[in-house]
Amino acid sequence: MSQLFSTLTIRETTFRNRLWVSPMCMYSAEDGVVNDWHHVHLAQFASGGAGLVMSEASAVSPEGRITPEDAGIWNDEQRDAWAGVIASVHARGALVGVQLAHAGRKASTWRPFANQDGSVPLDQGGWQTVAPSAIAFDGYAAPQELDEDGIAKVVADFRAAARRAVDAGFDVIEVHAAHGYLLHEFLSPLSNERADGWGGSLENRARLVLDVVRAVRAEVGEALPVFVRFSGTDSAPGGLEIDDVATVAQWALEAGADLFDVSSSGLVRHQRIEVGPGYQVPLAARVREVTGAPTAAVGIIDTGEEAEAVLAEGSADAVFAGREFLRDPHFALRAASELGEAPEGLWPPQYLRAHREWSKLRR
Repeated sequence: MSQLFSTLTIRETTFRNRLWVSPMCMYSAEDGVVNDWHHVHLAQFASGGAGLVMSEASAVSPEGRITPEDAGIWNDEQRDAWAGVIASVHARGALVGVQLAHAGRKASTWRPFANQDGSVPLDQGGWQTVAPSAIAFDGYAAPQELDEDGIAKVVADFRAAARRAVDAGFDVIEVHAAHGYLLHEFLSPLSNERADGWGGSLENRARLVLDVVRAVRAEVGEALPVFVRFSGTDSAPGGLEIDDVATVAQWALEAGADLFDVSSSGLVRHQRIEVGPGYQVPLAARVREVTGAPTAAVGIIDTGEEAEAVLAEGSADAVFAGREFLRDPHFALRAASELGEAPEGLWPPQYLRAHREWSKLRR
């Protein structure tokens, strides 16, 4: 058996394989409530063999949305809408996770296919954004610096969202601390210029991430896995580097996190990234080396062989794929075939006639 299609157990949760769907925003919710689009979109990946389907970044508060069309989990109506989607994914054999998120200074923007860029004006449905410091993301409206009460509200919002996520039936909770959103903004010296206990040293800048992880762990109990998504580097001078992130990951592990999903960048427009197949895998490998904790790698991993190599080399314990699942919702079935895995147990019986080796034997 390939490593990619072996099981993985974290706490009391066992994943049927290690090829997982990355959280990908659809910008298609109304007042934060998911709908038929999300139901079909996410359930297809379960039919396609994924071990974990991570739903999109879901805002823990209205002001935490990236766009007005983001999914949310700050009220019970949103929780209940997620429950039907989760049941559909479960019925197709996969586990499902939610990424709890707050967009910080990158909130209140137009969705990518709106043919507009920048911040949504207040008179067109936008809102005042918040951040660790009143430093705007280039081209966006200036955020308001969070005070102590505002920071406490962020932690409380993540905790309340985690409770709704558990009640909805999610199997995994992921804290979003990457891609230039609020928790990442606190972590990076490029966006955090505070002179109080939330800024300055790496330990101070990491306080909010760690407080959120502790709050989420306290709310979900000891059985459920808690992931954290980090940007392993800011890809910009003076920003976070991988050893900074590995240090924070070690602290997060002690605070109750179980696995680190390591992406990169997203904090500033002047970032410089060299993109290529598996380009972010070394970041996951370094976090795994420093912490000894499980990691998941992500970033242009488009074939079964590429994903298997990541695990075989010891760089990560699981692989997230995003765009490849959008191109082919049955990517996991294809990867299993590429690696010579038997179709039984992974392929839905309704699809077995399409498996080349199986159909040859049963003509």
